[in-house]
Amino acid sequence: MRSFIKPPRLRIGEDGEGERRATWLELFYDLVFVVAVSQVAHYLHDHVSLSGVLGFIALFIPIWWSWIGTTFYANRFDSDDIGRRLFTSLHMLTAAAMAVNIHYGLGESSAGFALAYVVGRLVLIIEYIRAGQYIPQARPLTKSYATGFSIGALFWLVSAFVSIPWRFVLWGLGLIIDFATPLTTRKLQIELPPHASHLPERFGLFTIIVLGEAIIAVVDGVSQQKWDLLTVIAAVFALGIALSLWWVYFDNLGGTPINRARTEGRATIMAIWLFTHFPLVAGIAASGVAVELALISKPMVALPDSVRWLLCGSVAVCYLALGILHRLGVILYCKIRTKYRVGAAVVLLFIAVFGKGLFPVAVIGLVALVCAVQVVQDLSQSRPTTRLVEPEI
Repeated sequence: MRSFIKPPRLRIGEDGEGERRATWLELFYDLVFVVAVSQVAHYLHDHVSLSGVLGFIALFIPIWWSWIGTTFYANRFDSDDIGRRLFTSLHMLTAAAMAVNIHYGLGESSAGFALAYVVGRLVLIIEYIRAGQYIPQARPLTKSYATGFSIGALFWLVSAFVSIPWRFVLWGLGLIIDFATPLTTRKLQIELPPHASHLPERFGLFTIIVLGEAIIAVVDGVSQQKWDLLTVIAAVFALGIALSLWWVYFDNLGGTPINRARTEGRATIMAIWLFTHFPLVAGIAASGVAVELALISKPMVALPDSVRWLLCGSVAVCYLALGILHRLGVILYCKIRTKYRVGAAVVLLFIAVFGKGLFPVAVIGLVALVCAVQVVQDLSQSRPTTRLVEPEI
């Protein structure tokens, strides 16, 4: 049995490990977040309003941050042993508990949601303490993470025993401390940078999760309608939106931020890469909800304003996030693609403002057209004569 119990090991790509892929355990772990993302999407589906969008964001952040925490830990300290599998199982249980409490997560179930988040953070803190015991080189980083995350978790724990709205104030303070923890340990992160091939793949897999939710939304929307020409056309356009977002993200994905952080000694690049992914994945998840609501709307009646704004706004947020990543060189550095991404966001907001009275298929079609232009532009730049690696683009 002892041979199956291994201490954490440092896995940052400096040991000749080379290319590294997600493990079967990590892929199994991701399954519970498929459910969690689905639940928070259902929350938005039932609360299509400004307050509903804010509530969706408030619930999505802890779910996303829980996944981020365990992913970054595994990136640096993963080991395939019984202990690691048991810890991962506990993380899955806490994520599932959060998902169970999402539907009323800003009401009667908010205390349960907070306690589930706290238990997940506690498991992560124990893992970091354990890693620091076995890996002296990593001890300064693991100690800082354990301390910062403990303080943040304490705010969440106290929040479960106070009334609303003070409960949510404590949630915000806890998250601020959680977010500040990696930002205040940038020097330590440079000394132990994440694995350059593993982490982009993990981020890509979470993006696949939210894109999958968008595909499910299309299927659900069409299944609730009679099969007529307008429904089929709208469904094709909706799938085109998801395909386009997949295309422009994964064609530009790579280990650039980690490699730059190593060579330039700047952990800020990694922080931008990390936090800019939140509006991207949240926008994709919200766009799936908007597509489903558009598909189940009456085809010959103007699309409700709230749904039009949700669809155009969520996709605009995605392209704005991608534009930031392009401009700062966090993904493929390209000024032209930056302009196209930001331009797409502006056009989508224009459709949201002036698209009042348009039928659902027209709104979905216009959004799909904007998305398709992004793909065509990328393809035109990907010709052999185009030198995308040059910073003068």
